[in-house]
Amino acid sequence: MTRKADLSVAGVSLALALWVTSGFWLNPQGRASLVNSGDQALFEWLLSFGSYSLTHAQNPLFTYILNVPDGVNLSVNTTVTVFAWLFAPLTMTLGAPVTFVVILTLNLAANGFTWYWLFHKHLGANALGAAIGGLFAGFCPAMISHANSHLNWTAQWLVPLIIMRVIVLHRGGGWLRNGIGLGLLITACFSIAAEQLFFCALALAIFSLLWVLLKRPPIANAVKGLSVAATVSAVFLAYPLWLHFAGPQGFHGTGFDPRVHNEDLAAYFSWPQRSLAGWLGLNTHLAPNPTEENSFFGIPLMLLTIAAFVMLWKRTEVKLLAVTAAVFTVLSLGPQLRVFGRLTDIWMPEALLTKLPIFNAALPSRLALVVAPIIGLMLAWLASSVKMNRPLWITAFVVALLPLFPQPVLTGPRPQVPEFFTSGQWESFVAPNDVIVPVPLPNDLLPDGQRWQAAALANDGPVFRVPSGFFLGPGGPDGTGRIGPVPRPTASLLEGVARTGVVPPIGEQQRQEARDDLRYWDAKLIVLDDVIHGAQWKAHQPAVLEAATQLFGPPERAGDVWIWRVS
Repeated sequence: MTRKADLSVAGVSLALALWVTSGFWLNPQGRASLVNSGDQALFEWLLSFGSYSLTHAQNPLFTYILNVPDGVNLSVNTTVTVFAWLFAPLTMTLGAPVTFVVILTLNLAANGFTWYWLFHKHLGANALGAAIGGLFAGFCPAMISHANSHLNWTAQWLVPLIIMRVIVLHRGGGWLRNGIGLGLLITACFSIAAEQLFFCALALAIFSLLWVLLKRPPIANAVKGLSVAATVSAVFLAYPLWLHFAGPQGFHGTGFDPRVHNEDLAAYFSWPQRSLAGWLGLNTHLAPNPTEENSFFGIPLMLLTIAAFVMLWKRTEVKLLAVTAAVFTVLSLGPQLRVFGRLTDIWMPEALLTKLPIFNAALPSRLALVVAPIIGLMLAWLASSVKMNRPLWITAFVVALLPLFPQPVLTGPRPQVPEFFTSGQWESFVAPNDVIVPVPLPNDLLPDGQRWQAAALANDGPVFRVPSGFFLGPGGPDGTGRIGPVPRPTASLLEGVARTGVVPPIGEQQRQEARDDLRYWDAKLIVLDDVIHGAQWKAHQPAVLEAATQLFGPPERAGDVWIWRVS
């Protein structure tokens, strides 16, 4: 019976994952997230570069092929190197867009199953209760919103695996074997989602400290196992951590305003966009953007969760979970309380942490990601402790969870990578490692140029270098980070034209700035596609062609793109 339940939950998890990602599967090469195609292009580039670093013995954590001439410190970004190396054969065979969709789907499927496994096999919930709680945790509103291109946050299956090793150590399991396993999981989680690892460690620390103070359990075995885990992860992460905190092209903090990226208090009682309730028009648009709906549980689920805490309150672990959930809920509200979209004058505890190392690199609203699994566990325990065949409880769970049933991520068309790059025609114009300048220059809002380089990387042949790009690097206020480099004059001019469709007066000053920028980048070729993809707005290719012609002179036609040779 247990095996049948396990297989059933695995099947449901996979079916739900395919349902949520169905828009990508229609055409992995030609479709992208409608609200976050920039992040999708970034992860496709990371998968391509990671596979290239494996086959060409390159440093996977720092590169000079992007953001010429300064390069990019990928350790302060989300490298997903573990994914890139594991799926390198798929990337080099079918391309990074296919790998992206495969990993995104497997992430979501694994989330639901691993939370179920934790709740059922390690935390005492029966199969039905663990299935309800696990599937909620794996497909909660936060996971569906992050399915808009975030391969890091949707890899939450690493968290229950880490928790399982800690529980086994606490219960006296082999400290050496489980310590090594935990160290390897920590290493993998740092590569895939370092911020998620920090949240997991913080939540476990709060819960464990309270547990030890209240229950005074024997901890010698756990301490030995955790010491082994720390040693193993330190060996693997020594260089990445040095690069992250002290390496070139590093920074402190994110540069994002925590008063913008904080959770709205009302969001905890609202419904998300990509849910059955949202599809019916009941969503409230209280998130800073559609990829950050990190709570959005709805009033019925919040009431059912409160009922679960009340009914199970005698259990010590329930009290400690309540404290942990409360801490993360309050911290997720950021340094100033926001209610129904209005930033109040009420200061919150997170204001005391926002300047601290590591905390200053975490977006407050994402701290709410810890709350969803706690709700899932409470649902699992509640369903295990009541008679679920009674109409009252069936109605309560249906009313709480049905409005949150996930809807597929919205996708839309994007241009194919030009044949000029996929066929290797670019090699007829420049030598390997020469600099090609995409027009407009690539960034989070204009990701095409980075996709061109990703296609060349996935082909496992010669590569070209690119100025600018979408990544986190230095240049923000007070030593914080920013998206991409501080833009050069030509990059700013061409992005403005792409955004507005208006070509400003271009005279000798602008042409001289363009010549200076091309020398700074050591450019050998400039390339413009027939279609420009704007991640958040329609890009105006004819206007960009006109502006580029005024800056660089008449272009040549090379296959399916326009080019300018740089002497």
